[in-house]
Amino acid sequence: MSNLDSSTPQPIVPAKSPPGWWLFLKKFLQRGRTIASFAPSSSYMVRSMLRGIDFASCEYVVELGGGTGPVTAELLRRAGNRCKVLIVELDPDLCQHLRQRFPEADIVEADAIELDKLLADRGVTKVDHILSGLPLPSIPEPARTGILKLAGQCLKPGGTFRQLTIMPLIYRGLYRKHFESVQFQFVPLNLPPGGVYICREPRNQQPDNSPH
Repeated sequence: MSNLDSSTPQPIVPAKSPPGWWLFLKKFLQRGRTIASFAPSSSYMVRSMLRGIDFASCEYVVELGGGTGPVTAELLRRAGNRCKVLIVELDPDLCQHLRQRFPEADIVEADAIELDKLLADRGVTKVDHILSGLPLPSIPEPARTGILKLAGQCLKPGGTFRQLTIMPLIYRGLYRKHFESVQFQFVPLNLPPGGVYICREPRNQQPDNSPH
């Protein structure tokens, strides 16, 4: 006879979330056009995304499309207690994965087009940098233009909008419509090869009221 009393409550072991790479691949197979890649960003891509950011002088950084968190992890590590970070993820499963992985972080399940409202809820009007893992070229108009305009409006002077891509240089013109300065950092060791657009100096955000 077993010495274990069946009436004794047993500890509940929480179900483990699937590994990040598997969850990312699953989402890509389900909704390829709304997921930027079939694999999470490599450490090379992450370093390129964050290169040049002086976290000692940053007050607020936003990540749009946190995915499974490769950029998020390094962003939070570098930000430490000096800089506040907001991670925005629309997909419920990916958002849950991020919250389990980074329980202390400010992670919100929301659409990037709501960024101004999300910041206002936190008493923030302008941020230092916006990091985007969104598949912007696949997002239909007018939402895509709305996100890019909103990003420009929310940046402090001298701030940057940084966009991951796995299709190097093809969409440079898209970002040039919204920013005066667009640089590209190629990351050949990512899978697949890609890079980061570094966008500065948002173009005039004021509506055109001139007579037509």
